[in-house]
Amino acid sequence: MKKYIYKYIVCVAVLFGTFSYAQQTPASKQSQAISIVGVTAHIGNGQVIQNAIIVFKDGKIVRVGTAGSATEGRVIDAKGKHVYPGFISPNSTLGLVEVDAVRATRDQNETGSFNPHIRSLIAYNSESKVVESCRPNGILVAQITPRGGRVSGTSSIVQLDAWNWEDAAVKIDDGIHINWPNNFTNGRWWLGEPRGLRPNNNYAKQVTEIQTVFDDAKSYLNGSRSPKNLPYEAMEGLTKGTQKLFVHVDTEKGILDAIDFGKKNNINIVIVGGYHAYKVANTLRQNKIPVLLHRTHSVPELDDEDYDLSYKKAKILTDAGVLVALENSGQMERMNTRNLPFLAGTVAAHGLDKEKALQLITSNTAKILGIDARLGTIEAGKDATLFISEGDAVDMRGNILTHAFIEGRELSLETHQTKLWKRYTKKYEGK
Repeated sequence: MKKYIYKYIVCVAVLFGTFSYAQQTPASKQSQAISIVGVTAHIGNGQVIQNAIIVFKDGKIVRVGTAGSATEGRVIDAKGKHVYPGFISPNSTLGLVEVDAVRATRDQNETGSFNPHIRSLIAYNSESKVVESCRPNGILVAQITPRGGRVSGTSSIVQLDAWNWEDAAVKIDDGIHINWPNNFTNGRWWLGEPRGLRPNNNYAKQVTEIQTVFDDAKSYLNGSRSPKNLPYEAMEGLTKGTQKLFVHVDTEKGILDAIDFGKKNNINIVIVGGYHAYKVANTLRQNKIPVLLHRTHSVPELDDEDYDLSYKKAKILTDAGVLVALENSGQMERMNTRNLPFLAGTVAAHGLDKEKALQLITSNTAKILGIDARLGTIEAGKDATLFISEGDAVDMRGNILTHAFIEGRELSLETHQTKLWKRYTKKYEGK
């Protein structure tokens, strides 16, 4: 009997513990017009409006003006503060992994190597505590992206305040992600091979295999489609131009080969990572290929590279006329997603104009992801997805949010982390 009572007590404790740390309830639909007045507005397209007035209702921005413009509904006095469009995190696994050490919470990687039909959206956990932790830093939209294999699957774009993935979806199945072969490989020391980089002798074969798969998919889509092939069906958007192919590639040769592949197959491609993209910037510009640039806060990979190479690559590419946005994938990427604004701050500190650096996490990202008609800038007609910060939002000292809105809905900025911060602040203050 005692055994069963103990089990009951444990179950109840776990249940109430879960409730006590549940996600903040998603905000209610905007019920009245809201006017933000006296604020410095960073539009997201390079423009800054001092002493601005921003009015939005029914989830849409209706007016952006200067002091003296008419206000409507509830008025938020934001004098001395700054307003920004919601930051957008591309190539993210937010909501696909909760605890790396717990297999049951990891859903970013599917078995197999050719999975264009795997949809990350349906695995997205909108109640993730990691997702919740990004909002207080101004990250309100993300591209949820699968990992693994040669063709990882299909990404979708979500807003970060929802009950479920259906409510979260902004753009469904926006693109397919492929991991391009590396023309270099690391020696497998455990098999007696020399350590360090060496040419990948299978590179040409691996590229040919990719082309064969795409040729087979085209033949299937142009044929009777019998028997039904789900992976090939999922690739139809690429051939029709309604989806983009996000090519994860870093090397100079790999990038050039990926560009040729896109041209040969008449597919819109985006370079993701692009560690050596700056070496082929002119080719990227000429072919109008955008780049989601790898994590800015990383050290050089090669001994002969500048120590600050990662910090200045965005400026090099931008100056060359390439459309660039920042992404923050890599080790502990979900936890590091919240630091996306500070990547832009680092880029600005290394030569790029600050408002242009802001575009790398707002309007440029929206253009690359194909959501710029709704998001990325503070302009009339677009979604009221924006936030107010005490100071400079790309500087961790000024990134202190007072208000945040997604489609006009005012969000709670309380998270599991802020609760712990308040709890232990009191502890060490002796209260």
